[in-house]
Amino acid sequence: MVTTSPIDERLKRASLLARLMKRPELGALAGLVLVTAFFAATADPVMFSLSGVLNFLSPAAQLGILAIGAGLLMIGGEFDLSIGSMIAFTGLIFGSAITVLGLPLILAVPLTMAVAAMMGFINAQIVIRSGLPSFIVTLGSLFILRGLSLVGLKWATGGSTQMRGIRDAVSSDWLLPMFSGDALQGLFRWLGTRGMIAAFPNGEPTVKGIPVEIIWFLAMTLAATWVLLSTPVGNWIFASGGDKNAATNSGVPVRKVKTSLFILTACCAALVAIITVLDAGSTDARRGFQKEFESIIAAVIGGCLLTGGYGSAIGAFLGAIIFGMVMIGLTYTKIDGDWYQVFLGGMLLIAVLFNNVIRKRVTGER
Repeated sequence: MVTTSPIDERLKRASLLARLMKRPELGALAGLVLVTAFFAATADPVMFSLSGVLNFLSPAAQLGILAIGAGLLMIGGEFDLSIGSMIAFTGLIFGSAITVLGLPLILAVPLTMAVAAMMGFINAQIVIRSGLPSFIVTLGSLFILRGLSLVGLKWATGGSTQMRGIRDAVSSDWLLPMFSGDALQGLFRWLGTRGMIAAFPNGEPTVKGIPVEIIWFLAMTLAATWVLLSTPVGNWIFASGGDKNAATNSGVPVRKVKTSLFILTACCAALVAIITVLDAGSTDARRGFQKEFESIIAAVIGGCLLTGGYGSAIGAFLGAIIFGMVMIGLTYTKIDGDWYQVFLGGMLLIAVLFNNVIRKRVTGER
């Protein structure tokens, strides 16, 4: 009698549905489809014109840059609640470098990034060396940085909590187009003259180009996805967040990984500070208010587990677009804009519940 050995569970080919259910981006993709369908049915059609799409993608990109940094840090098993205050603080550093010290962008930008990296490094070392939860450490940093922003602005401006004249000081700087304004203006002008996009009677396009923050957002999403999926560093990030002790025993430099992620998150906040300060031409102590929560919620909607070790940069990308679409989309409807806050809380709860189901499927937990 011939007997056959049972097939090893590890060798069984999972169905397409089972593989899709394990993807961290699934919830965010489903949410994006639902939100798009909702606004397609209720909002002014102008919302989905070229100008309307860019109108909601611009704030989505600013949030998305933060969400990608926060998401990678969450995959690595940590949180940073100081992101919003970091925007205000690095905005102060950037504005002071330009208006007080008179530095050009080629020096002011690296200086701002260096200060952000230093603050991220300090957060990381306190977390790693003390063993305290990053939630508590960065909550303290949130208040410290917000307070330093208030004190610093009053010192730099002679008593005001707002610093003006920043854009005027660098209006002719050759590096300005990298951080402010619209990219691909020549292409859009060419498309407008040929009637391929909406244009004024003189042929000038109604949309001049793509806001540079969207270009940064796309570039960072692609870079983060490549790192996570195609490099050893990506494996280290997942391992550090999944099981720190097992990762350490396997030779993963957990401390260096976590330190690098804290620095990256702080630098993402600094990049958003530079972009928003140059766009507005000023900075103030409330800049970045509550962005720490919005960026974490966007990452969670994108599939990042609160327990670490699982997530996706593409998911954070989609989560940020959902936020931007709702934030701006409500203005195209007759719905009270205050419902946006309700949406934030609701989406967070739904995402956590959904991610909990996914976690159980991935780990086999019952």
